[in-house]
Amino acid sequence: MFGPFERMVAFRYLRARKAEGFVSVIAAFSLAGIALGVATLIIVMSVMNGFRQELLGKILGLNGHLGVYAAAGPLTEFDAAAERIRRVPGVVQAIPIVEGQVLATGERGGASGVLARGIRPEDLRARAILAGNIVAGSLDRFQGNDAILIGTRLATRLNLRVGERISLVSPQGQVTAFGTVPRVVAYTIVGLFEVGMYEYDSSHVFLPFEAAQAYFRQEGAATQVEVFVADPTRVRGVALAIRDALGSRPVRILDWQQANSSFFQAVQVERNVMFLILTLIILVAAFNIISSLVMLVKDKGRDIAILRTMGATRGAVMRIFLMCGASIGVLGTAAGVVLGLAFSLNIETIRQWLQGLTGQELFQAEIYFLSRLPAVVDPNEVLQVTLMALGLSLAATLYPAFRAARLDPVEALRYE
Repeated sequence: MFGPFERMVAFRYLRARKAEGFVSVIAAFSLAGIALGVATLIIVMSVMNGFRQELLGKILGLNGHLGVYAAAGPLTEFDAAAERIRRVPGVVQAIPIVEGQVLATGERGGASGVLARGIRPEDLRARAILAGNIVAGSLDRFQGNDAILIGTRLATRLNLRVGERISLVSPQGQVTAFGTVPRVVAYTIVGLFEVGMYEYDSSHVFLPFEAAQAYFRQEGAATQVEVFVADPTRVRGVALAIRDALGSRPVRILDWQQANSSFFQAVQVERNVMFLILTLIILVAAFNIISSLVMLVKDKGRDIAILRTMGATRGAVMRIFLMCGASIGVLGTAAGVVLGLAFSLNIETIRQWLQGLTGQELFQAEIYFLSRLPAVVDPNEVLQVTLMALGLSLAATLYPAFRAARLDPVEALRYE
């Protein structure tokens, strides 16, 4: 498509002489703008992908993909219901749970609202996100009526350690002649967990199943049956099968998509908006290519006229300037892809280095929910960004190249 003569002239024009340095500076800024735009877009998309994947993994690892509740009141005969649910195709686990909102207070003062969940010890050990992230204590003592497992963030907030006692205050207390007296029970901390999500590490505690039943006065009942399925993206079909398996038993089924729909929709909207905003950086760089090529055409008007009089066709002139602009776009895009991938794959290391250099916490878990900065590179998205940058760069060269090809040699050389 591009002959040796056209390539030679195009690269000579890109290597501007000292008198034409301003054009070269604009071309350099155009290249840098495209590189930064592509790199920023890849980095932001990778971080958004990692953010969503990490949150999804934490949420679906700690909570069930489906929650089966009684239509009214507590769920009785929960073991029989869980056994029926386990026989449904696609179901991996079905675990009875007792849970409720309480106020946690420490021995040294301080209080925090938490979600207390009662779970059997064997079911807790089977949940890898908890059993594999015990940072202090042991699950061996997680049994009986005087054991509790809490998150590290909650332990830090209440200044508690393993072996100390934490009190849970339930608003559903004892009714007396003087009013309702909150129910307060103290438990011994047998372990601390850290799953890496601030929301869970600071506001979830776990009790043995029977202890939770006694505390919440749910003897012979459970709050729900948590269900884990093989494919979380197909929970709707499994929910219908569970409803059929339970027969005439009136139940209410809530899947993870319904429970977290507003949160993940907000993440998706934010991701799309960031993509559009950062695309403008590449668009601005493309306009810089237009301006640099227009100035180059204006500066090289006499050269173009001489080339035309020597036999160069309009198509050859157009291809010369197309190659000038395309070279800037291709080099800028390639540099941006390399920079974006390198930054994305080492973003946590870079964050730690910047944090140590500045002494400031750059990714606060209280705000962003996660304790580390995740990044997941999607090859399809990298390809889309690359093609978009190349397309915009090529489109930006069309007008200047067309203008150069339309230049009249007679007019250009009239006053020479």
